[in-house]
Amino acid sequence: MAAKTVNFSDPASSKLSEITPQTVGGRANGYSITRHRLQGGASDGVEVIKVDNGLLKFEIVPTRGMGIRKAWLGSEEIGWRSPVRGPVHPQFVDLGEPSGLGWLDGFDELLVRCGLESNGAPEFDDKTGRLKYPLHGRIANKPAFGVEVSVDGDSGEISVTGTVEESRFHFLKLRMKSTITTKVGESSLRVRDEIENFSALEAETQMLYHVNFGDPLLDAGSKLVAPIKTVVPRNARAAAGIAGWDSYPAPQAGYDEQVYFLELLADAAGSTRSLLRNAHGTRGVSLIYNKAQLPWFTLWKDTAANADGYVTGLEPGTNFPNPRSYEGKQGRVAKIPAGGKIQYELRMDFHGSAPQVEAAEKAIAAIQGSTKPKIFDAPQDGWCAP
Repeated sequence: MAAKTVNFSDPASSKLSEITPQTVGGRANGYSITRHRLQGGASDGVEVIKVDNGLLKFEIVPTRGMGIRKAWLGSEEIGWRSPVRGPVHPQFVDLGEPSGLGWLDGFDELLVRCGLESNGAPEFDDKTGRLKYPLHGRIANKPAFGVEVSVDGDSGEISVTGTVEESRFHFLKLRMKSTITTKVGESSLRVRDEIENFSALEAETQMLYHVNFGDPLLDAGSKLVAPIKTVVPRNARAAAGIAGWDSYPAPQAGYDEQVYFLELLADAAGSTRSLLRNAHGTRGVSLIYNKAQLPWFTLWKDTAANADGYVTGLEPGTNFPNPRSYEGKQGRVAKIPAGGKIQYELRMDFHGSAPQVEAAEKAIAAIQGSTKPKIFDAPQDGWCAP
């Protein structure tokens, strides 16, 4: 059976708020896709699409760059509890405010993209002091257009597609077509982002997937498991915790973030993966992607009090989230020729049992093999901005 596609930008579909097996037909059952527009406060006007495949549920926010705000495996919520009451409409996020930290005013997602011109720390002009690049870039605060939902009534494949542009007259002209896919009864989802340079000139771009988890998946004794080639602490604060860089404490009021820059190993096909598992190894989530597309990995540990946002970020990217100019000098940018395209793919597998977590750890051990990780106890030139 051919897939049924609904274009939410089409006036004929503007009043459609739910897609179910009854509206699609075919053999697949037990799923639904609902759309609603939020009202009131900083969420006013935000469009949310909730996909329920019968086992896994997740919310896509086209208004916020096709980010994924929350997920649920069965009844268990996966994400984190940000002190920001979201989802926040981009109109309330001032990316140009003088500190360069305006991006944080909307930060509450499970998966948020950082890019496309830049994705790291804010950077300022040496001569004027004016902001050149805001924290984590602009793409997460750009609304999508051409949003479509496609469902195959027989295979049970569900996909949501939207297009987001980051462009300015006389400057960068990039278009991201994002497709988020799952299947009925699966405990996983896949993100495929195609970045097109629609300029007549070559463009440089960066991408970082800021994937964030808090309680209950993150708890005292949780661990990051990955096939490690190299670990470098970003600064003195991270270096002080290098002995426990891959594990997590309980929430601590006033905790100052620690960040580690990693290079992971990959298998013969170029695939690599990372796993966050809880202290008892009964729950976890894996990120799986191609290292050629996303060669670097950042681990962000921000285990502050629950009220302040107890969270960790697993962040595969084209680069480390240092200031844009520094990363450019290290060659950690992706280049797209005029009219060209590049693609990033990321899979998230949600593990709801100890055997699933164990299987994920074995897959990582197979990639690690006999290679011993190289772990530095201080920041390194070429990795960490001064």
